[in-house]
Amino acid sequence: MSVEKNSYQPLAEVFGFPIEDQSERAVRYRENKLCPFNNIVSNCTKNSIEFPLGVCSLNHKDKPVIICPIRFREDWKIVSDAASFIFDENTNWTHVGEVRLKDKFGKSAGNIDYVLVAYDDKGRVLDFGSLEVQAVYISGNLTGPFSAYLEHPTPEFRWTQAFKYPKPDYLSSSRKRLVPQIIAKGSILKQWDKKQAVALQTSFYNTLPPLPEVGKAESDFAFFLYDLVAVKNEKRLELKLSKIIYTKFAIALEQIAKFEAGSITEFTQLLQKKLDAKRSGASDIDNLENVVVE
Repeated sequence: MSVEKNSYQPLAEVFGFPIEDQSERAVRYRENKLCPFNNIVSNCTKNSIEFPLGVCSLNHKDKPVIICPIRFREDWKIVSDAASFIFDENTNWTHVGEVRLKDKFGKSAGNIDYVLVAYDDKGRVLDFGSLEVQAVYISGNLTGPFSAYLEHPTPEFRWTQAFKYPKPDYLSSSRKRLVPQIIAKGSILKQWDKKQAVALQTSFYNTLPPLPEVGKAESDFAFFLYDLVAVKNEKRLELKLSKIIYTKFAIALEQIAKFEAGSITEFTQLLQKKLDAKRSGASDIDNLENVVVE
């Protein structure tokens, strides 16, 4: 695997700050393994409490890609943005996190990342909607460059080892996380007629099938697309809302959960080879491996 053009190291932000930032605050956060993005505790807890993998975002094709869902919590922008879609103006609302959702048989459909709750002057629930946040999985070795950087945390850090160079894995992120969330939790919320919002980075959304858009008033499902933007005259990145995709749950489910069909000819040829092998006396166990069609 070759290193991306112009890429000299994969670490965009470590413990909340670009490695070019050597300010007193940035150094303190790195030395104490702190998280500046509203984690449930003061420290970073990514992958491990004792030895956290404190990489918030990854350098890929000269752009920072968010790989930790906590990174989306900067200033709670995602929550207030979602509230503007789910509720009318002047609604009293707050949010609660990690709410268990069950189906009619009492089986868990998973936890909702954030439930936005509207309430009256006596604190009674009036309405609610959901907000799911999806960072990007990675492939390759991120522990190597992260550990090397912590040993010598300088702005001149370089990591050009091509073997298992870390990069975003958008396909796994959608198929293993996003799609199952929409199918399981989303279908229940749709039956309750509740609005749903999903926060993603723009680069992740662009790997999904294009969705037909509708007006905000017609929409019951919206994607909020964010990016990390360099702050002028400062060595830091800021979470910015780039675009909102207003759509409908049924459309989103149909398009995103759909796997595009491959060649039926190749599949038929594969079946023929397996059938031929079986007719010649091979067992199903002997015939388990995938046959490469020439």
